[in-house]
Amino acid sequence: MPWSALVRRSGPPYSGDMSDHTEAPVTPVEAFEPPYYVAVFTTVRTQEQRGYSETNARMEDLVREIPGYLGMDHAQTPGGLGITVGYFRDADGLTEWRSNTEHRAAQQRGRAEWYESYTLHVAKVERSQGFTRPEVPQGPAAG
Repeated sequence: MPWSALVRRSGPPYSGDMSDHTEAPVTPVEAFEPPYYVAVFTTVRTQEQRGYSETNARMEDLVREIPGYLGMDHAQTPGGLGITVGYFRDADGLTEWRSNTEHRAAQQRGRAEWYESYTLHVAKVERSQGFTRPEVPQGPAAG
């Protein structure tokens, strides 16, 4: 399996330090009725991470306040490539998040300290579907 089991349903489009979150259930964000928007933020982080966790927690709180924010999925490879997908009901929510003053300051600090490289892709989702395996009731053990 190439990805660590690191997916969760909250946070901003660039949430990060997931290596200590194994207690969180591994559940992708649900498939929403299109259209909606995604921001795909792919990162490679530097060794210098002082202040990252605190800033990340603050960004998670802020993005939840954005009207139309739907959630976030995040995964990270053992080699350090992080991919975060933020989901927004409409382009206005993305615009509000992009222009948030505290978010802009965090972006500047990220470029200066926390990221070796990153890419951001924004797309309109036109089709969406999901699947969840039904739980099978556990009966008495056969003997």
